[in-house]
Amino acid sequence: MSLLKNVGTIGSLTMVSRVAGMAREMIFSRVLGANGVTDAWFQAFIIPNVFRRLFAEGAFSAAFVPMFSKRLHGEGGIDEARSFSNDVLSVFLPVLIGLCAVMMLAMPLVIRVLGGGESDAATFAMEVDFGRIMFPYIVLVSLVTLFTGMLNSVSRFAPGASFPIILNLVLIASLLGGEYAMNTMGATLVEVAYAQAWAVTAGGVIQLAWLFYWTRVEGFRPKLLWPRITPEVKRLSIIALPAAIGGGAYQINTLVQLYFLNQLESGSVSYMNYADRLNQLPLGIIGIALSTAILPTLSKFVGAKNREGTDRIQSDAIELAMLLTIPAAVALAICAVPFVTMIFQGGRFDAADAAMTGNVLAALVLGLPAYVLVKVLVPNFYARSDTRTPVYAAFISLFVFVALNVAFLTEYGVVGVAFASVIGAWINVGFLYAVLVKRDYYVIPLALVGRIARQLVAAAAMGAALWFARDLLTGWFDAGLLARLGALLALVLCSAIVYFGVAFAVGAIDRQRIAALTKKREP
Repeated sequence: MSLLKNVGTIGSLTMVSRVAGMAREMIFSRVLGANGVTDAWFQAFIIPNVFRRLFAEGAFSAAFVPMFSKRLHGEGGIDEARSFSNDVLSVFLPVLIGLCAVMMLAMPLVIRVLGGGESDAATFAMEVDFGRIMFPYIVLVSLVTLFTGMLNSVSRFAPGASFPIILNLVLIASLLGGEYAMNTMGATLVEVAYAQAWAVTAGGVIQLAWLFYWTRVEGFRPKLLWPRITPEVKRLSIIALPAAIGGGAYQINTLVQLYFLNQLESGSVSYMNYADRLNQLPLGIIGIALSTAILPTLSKFVGAKNREGTDRIQSDAIELAMLLTIPAAVALAICAVPFVTMIFQGGRFDAADAAMTGNVLAALVLGLPAYVLVKVLVPNFYARSDTRTPVYAAFISLFVFVALNVAFLTEYGVVGVAFASVIGAWINVGFLYAVLVKRDYYVIPLALVGRIARQLVAAAAMGAALWFARDLLTGWFDAGLLARLGALLALVLCSAIVYFGVAFAVGAIDRQRIAALTKKREP
């Protein structure tokens, strides 16, 4: 496989998705702003996404992809793989439907546990409605994840990397329609938020149709059978359970964060969401792309007992991740308020909202390298069918996160919640790496440490240049569209030229390393 090629395919489509998501958030901020209604909407949107990451993208993918790939490339070939996936689908779907039904019935209790609905009965009813409308998305997107895992096993990465674009386009269309309805038909903010909630579920239906089509193209022909617990399905459940528990720690972290944000002033959930959207842009493009691309190859190298190949893939993934993530974190931290102002400010999202969101972003991105490293290190455990170790790391991180929230919340508010998340993420990375070293799974080469140190030097030079460029452009950030675009382009070009120029000069990047990353490798 060519790591850089596959990361490029996934990363480029993920970038399109993230850009579309950014456009969606830009329009969302202008149409709906940051207030109690948007807090309720974001809270309801987070709930199904927590379960999606827990059951689908986390535990299920970690267990399903290696098992499906092993059958597909084994003696049974596509027939055995197809039979296995149909058995999984037939058990998986009823479980999802049951979970959805229970959660929709229990939604009032869920909202209260998360600290919502404290202000008045009307707000509480709205939060419950939003939750019930959007929760069926978990069923749709979980099936999408199943089909994506099947396609990734045959190195067909594009359909799975592109499906988030569909949801973003549907939500953008809904927002534009809502703005038109408010301006010409007297629609209220709440009515537009309800329409946006229904658009989430509609987008999930279209996403499912898209992935179903591509699995048919690849010859898998998924179909529902009478549910039966075969030995393979049972083994999948046994492997997935620890991963679900570990993933549960991450998602409990998200829900705990939501609880603490609900204790703060109106708009806090929205501020964190807008800040995290910018934080997730490099995280999604770099971290998710790398973790998706290296898992099948790491599994192959581990199965072949090729230690050299395993170490090479892990080192290349870390180097590529840090090469791109460190400058992104520095740039976002230094230019947090300008970036938020340029991208989100306008309409119902004013300068005070932009300043608060920028402060949250400046804190949040300090953990960006850690978030990406977690994505890059965890596949080394999953490739060995070890889904337990990330559980311990995640729960240690969760414990720290909760303790720091209790300590920071009163004095630092929403910014304190962001700092707690950052510290927890770095502790997670430290634990994962320590276990890799102790078990002799992987030790970072000194040469790689040296290149990362040089990347930090280049990032420091870039940060100094951005500090001066930011001050020179003051007044452009909240001006007209062309001025904002010009300022944004100037900051991005300044970052790229200085960082990569210094990186080449100090030896953080060289042609030999680029050639190594693009070279095809076989176990």
